[in-house]
Amino acid sequence: MRRVSLLGLSILLSACLRAQDAAVLMERLTGPSSHLEADLRVLTDEIGGRPTGSPAYERALQWGVEAFRRAGVQDVKIEPYTASAKWQPVSASAEVLEPFRFPVRVVSFALAPSTSPGLTAALVDGGSGRPEDFEKLGAKARGAIVLVRTPPMNSFDDLFAEYLAGPGMMQAAVSRGAAALLFCSTRPRDLLYRHSVTWGAIAPIAMGQVRREDGLRLGRLLDAGKALRMRLDLQNDVGGPWQAANVVAEIKGSEHPEEIVLLGAHLDSWDLGTGALDNGVNCAMVVDVARAIAAGPRPKRTIRFALFTGEEIGLLGSRGYVHAHRDEMSRFVAVLIHDIGDGKVTGYYTNGRPELDAPLKRILAPVAAEGADGTKDEAILGTDNFDFLLEGVPNFVADQQTERYLADYHAESDTFDKVDFALARRNAAIAAVAVLGIANAPSRLGPRQTRAEVEKVLETNKLDSQMKTYDIWKDWETGARGRTK
Repeated sequence: MRRVSLLGLSILLSACLRAQDAAVLMERLTGPSSHLEADLRVLTDEIGGRPTGSPAYERALQWGVEAFRRAGVQDVKIEPYTASAKWQPVSASAEVLEPFRFPVRVVSFALAPSTSPGLTAALVDGGSGRPEDFEKLGAKARGAIVLVRTPPMNSFDDLFAEYLAGPGMMQAAVSRGAAALLFCSTRPRDLLYRHSVTWGAIAPIAMGQVRREDGLRLGRLLDAGKALRMRLDLQNDVGGPWQAANVVAEIKGSEHPEEIVLLGAHLDSWDLGTGALDNGVNCAMVVDVARAIAAGPRPKRTIRFALFTGEEIGLLGSRGYVHAHRDEMSRFVAVLIHDIGDGKVTGYYTNGRPELDAPLKRILAPVAAEGADGTKDEAILGTDNFDFLLEGVPNFVADQQTERYLADYHAESDTFDKVDFALARRNAAIAAVAVLGIANAPSRLGPRQTRAEVEKVLETNKLDSQMKTYDIWKDWETGARGRTK
C-alpha cells in the first residue's frame, strides 16, 4: 500500500489549514514522529482487552486522559453515563461425558448469565437454529444443551446475518425450555471470539460458543445417531445498572465555538484478544489527529474527540453521551466515527442522507487521488454513530476495507501484531482532512433532520426492523431515544 506523498499531504492540508505548515503537521501524522504506534502498544500490550466495567477498562479511561494531554489537548474529561448492564467472564469449560469422554473448548457469549452449577445435560441438534429446527426438536430441547451449527463467516454480510439471527434463536431456545445454547464458532483453526445477542441487557439463557473443530465433531456424532451427554460450566459476573464513563477532549473553535464537529471511536473491547483492530487502533488514531490539530492554528468550529465505552454491549457509551448532551444536539455540525480497524479508508457512509454526498466529497477532494473520497448512503446500526443518527445530526462512519479485519474480529487473534501502521497513519491523515474540512467550511454540510425525516431514514434502510429485532424500537417510539419532533 503506497503512502500519501509528502507533497500531496502538503497540498491536502493547505486546503484545510491554509497558513499552517502542512508538511510539518502531516509529518506528525504519517512520519516516524507519529505517536499512534506507541500509544496503541500501551493500550493493547499493557492494558489488554477492555470489557466495559473491567479493571482494564478503568485503566483504559486513564490511558485516554493521559494520551490526550500528552497530545497537547488540555480540555479533557471523563464523562459519566448510566450503563444498563455490567458483565464480565469468570470461567468457561465443557466436556462430553457419554458415550465417549473428551474435552471441548468453549467461551461464554457476552451478556449471558452463568449456567446452573454443575450443568450436565443431553446435547441435542439445533441445526442452523431456524424456527423449523427448534420446531423439529420439540420436547427434546427441554433441559438440554442445544447445538447450533453456525456456517463459516466469510464476509460482512455473513457477520450481520449471524448477529440478526441470534435474538430469534435465543427466544426459541427459551420458549422450548432449553438449559443453554451452544453455537459453533464461525472461524476455523481453534479460533474463538465473543459476541452478544442482547443489547444492553442480560440475556435470559446461558449461551456459549464451541471452537469450530469441536463443534463439527459434535455435529458428526449427532448425525451418526450418538446420544451425547455433556457438562457445560459457564460462570459470569453480571449486574447493573451502574455508572460507566467515556473520555472526551475538546479544542475550542476560533470563530464558531458553539458549533461542534466530533471525531470518535470506541475504547472498550472484548477480552479474548487485546482489542487492537477493534478498536484500539482507531482510538490511538483519534488521539493522533487531536495532536496534529492541537499544534494549530485553531479550527473555526470546536472539535471534540470522544473515546466511547460500552459500544460492544449495545452502544451504551455513545447513547449515554447523546442523552447527556441532548439539549445541544442542534449545535453538532457533524459526527465522524471510525470502527473498522486499520482497513483502508475509501470514504464515508452518509447514513441515509444522500444530500450530504456532494458537500462531503468537496471536503474530501484533497484525498480523492488516494481513493478516499467515496460516499455510501446506506444507514448503519452497529456503531457509535447510531444515536446521533436518531437525533438527526449529520453522521458519518468511515468506509474501510474489511478483508483483514474480519478474520480477527472479536477474536483471540485481535492483537497488536495484526496492525498495519502505514495504513493506520494514512487513515489518520484522511480523518484529519475530513474533520478539519468540516470544521473550517464556510457553512454547515447540512441541517439537523426532523423526527419525521429520521424515521424515513430508518424505514428506507430497514433499520426499524433491526431495532425491533434487538428490542430497541420501543425507545424510539416513546421518545426515550432519538429526536422527539
